[in-house]
Amino acid sequence: MSATTAADHMIPQAHADHLAMPAAYADNRIHDTYRWLRANEPMGMAKIDGIDPFWVATKHADILEISRQNDLFHNGDRAATLTSQAADKRVREMMGGSPHLLRTLVQMDAPDHPKYRALTQGWFMPQNLKKLEERIRVIARASVDKMAAKGGECDFVNEVALHFPLHVIMTILGVPESDEPRMLKLTQELFGATDPELGRKPNEAQTTERGEPAFDMGVIIDFNNYFSALSAARRANPTDDLASLIANSQINGAPISDFEAMGYYIIVATAGHDTTSSSTAGAMWALVDNPGQLRKVKADLSLIPGLVDESIRWTTPVKTFMRTLTADTEFAGRQMKQNDWLMLCYASGNRDEEVFEAPDEFRVDRSPNKHLAFGYGAHLCLGQHLAKMEMRILWEELLPRLESVEMAGTPAMSESFFVNGPKRLPIRFKMS
Repeated sequence: MSATTAADHMIPQAHADHLAMPAAYADNRIHDTYRWLRANEPMGMAKIDGIDPFWVATKHADILEISRQNDLFHNGDRAATLTSQAADKRVREMMGGSPHLLRTLVQMDAPDHPKYRALTQGWFMPQNLKKLEERIRVIARASVDKMAAKGGECDFVNEVALHFPLHVIMTILGVPESDEPRMLKLTQELFGATDPELGRKPNEAQTTERGEPAFDMGVIIDFNNYFSALSAARRANPTDDLASLIANSQINGAPISDFEAMGYYIIVATAGHDTTSSSTAGAMWALVDNPGQLRKVKADLSLIPGLVDESIRWTTPVKTFMRTLTADTEFAGRQMKQNDWLMLCYASGNRDEEVFEAPDEFRVDRSPNKHLAFGYGAHLCLGQHLAKMEMRILWEELLPRLESVEMAGTPAMSESFFVNGPKRLPIRFKMS
């Protein structure tokens, strides 16, 4: 059978709209859309007012294959996250034609991507992270002690899950503990730009034609100002931290540019804790909703690594990334064109019925668990081993002391189609 075109695979408008609707990622409508797409249009074309048309990959196998073919599916040719036409135009005007406000590993392709990734890769390898285990355990134990001191009730997101991985990554990066609240606020404003509670309040000029908040360049400026000062300090007086490594790195025999150094600092400082926080909070939410799973893992702490992986699959903090076709090709029976835009829906791949038995059930003993939450291929998350180690250690410290837990109010997810997770999780608990 010959390949079909985009016109043959148009996604119904209601489902297409959900893909670009931040609120749909907060109230689970997106999972209804993903379920429909996997069954009926697993590689469809979305057309949404104010946004360039884009292919939508929702099946685990297709997401894997696209992630393997880095020469055919580029990260950097167009915006790497879903962007409106108005926002794209504004960014290109500001950045001299580039679609990127930042140039991080996410926006890079070969030959640059492997060179920049290699700068810090050693820091995040399991053999090096072992040296940090006791340091992380001390931080985890302090977090559990603080939770115990709350008197049996807390917002697990804002009082526990956010601060533990934040402190770990800032310690590694070399950011003083006194500056951690500033880094947390900027991260929430960056990833939660479309959330009415987390994003900066826009003025009229910062509203898109679709009536949504536009990204506030002030967040990037604030990050740049902070890390420019840190970078200058580490160039003058290097120390044994990741900021010193980035500040003094060289690419092709020349010092790393300020623009790309800023991108590196920002991605480590934000992605290095936010996604771990979300998965940790997602785990607690799921355990409260599934007390049988909590009893199971408390009775057998060797299941903690399984709890970690399942909570990462369950939450999938990075919901989507965009890719761009570098050539005309046939893929999944579709005729795709050079420069076509494509959305990878990781949270859909992680609920694919062909890969995961009962994918909408939270199972701490799920095995195998071939989730895609860290990506795959050349862009596999640099910090995956650190994230899993942090979560494992926190649960090793918390679960033996946690006697019971229940909801103490209404939990809530953040509103974002890029990175999202629990933003509020009020719980009532008993601890020993």
